[in-house]
Amino acid sequence: MANRFFKLALCFLTFLLLTNFSYAQSDDATQFSIHLKKDKKKRNPGSKGTIYGSWGYNKEWYTPSNIHIDQPSLGNNYTLRNVYAGDKPGWNKGLFNKALSIPQYNYRLGYFFKDNWAVEINFDHTKYVVANDQLLHAVGTMNGQKVDTFIDNRKGFIRWQLNNGANFLLFNLVRRTHITDFNTDWFDASAFFKGGIGVVIPHVQNTIDGHSNHADFQFGGFNQGVEATVRATFFNHVYLEYCNKLDLAEYSHLHIYEGEARQLFGTYEMILNIGVSVPLK
Repeated sequence: MANRFFKLALCFLTFLLLTNFSYAQSDDATQFSIHLKKDKKKRNPGSKGTIYGSWGYNKEWYTPSNIHIDQPSLGNNYTLRNVYAGDKPGWNKGLFNKALSIPQYNYRLGYFFKDNWAVEINFDHTKYVVANDQLLHAVGTMNGQKVDTFIDNRKGFIRWQLNNGANFLLFNLVRRTHITDFNTDWFDASAFFKGGIGVVIPHVQNTIDGHSNHADFQFGGFNQGVEATVRATFFNHVYLEYCNKLDLAEYSHLHIYEGEARQLFGTYEMILNIGVSVPLK
């Protein structure tokens, strides 16, 4: 009888030990899992010390603008009012049928100096082409005579292109806001809000009333812009983003035949980028 009781007691004790060991193991695994999750949350794409870079392409719409023409030797000092222009995407007749740097491209380089706060170099190679099919309202002095008239541009009075780039360069301050990770370790969706100032570096090519300039790149003035972006990051490193941007650029001292020109216009952009995010720590 005592022997049987001893065996039952031994079995019961063994059961308790195994149960407690199992609970301890389970608790350790849970704590380890929580610790890992905390570590993974710390290593988010917007952590301090993270750098990122992207490349993409864009589509633009421009506001009407006034182009002021000043050619003292020709007796010209007039303004073409409310001039319409469009962009030139470059792949509108098929994708990848031209070199990657020919279409309207853009790049961003950024660094998170604080969690969810970054500084960024933001460059957009945009193309600006004045529409031929429009009436131009010219006001001022042409050929030494006062004018207030309309000119049919279908006859080629002005061929105005910032076609190797209107080229917006901005230095942005960036704020990141986390949206969701769908309870995964490999995905992150975030919103980015950017604002900055910079310079424009246009390639100026034009023909005005039969006179052509020497097409070249130049420092063309200043611009300011704001941008809102939705970024989807995969495995903490690779991301895709869709951007909407507003830019206001003021151009001055643009090279034309025997003179210079100036103008100011606004731009709305839609942008798609692919990029890489790398934590330095």
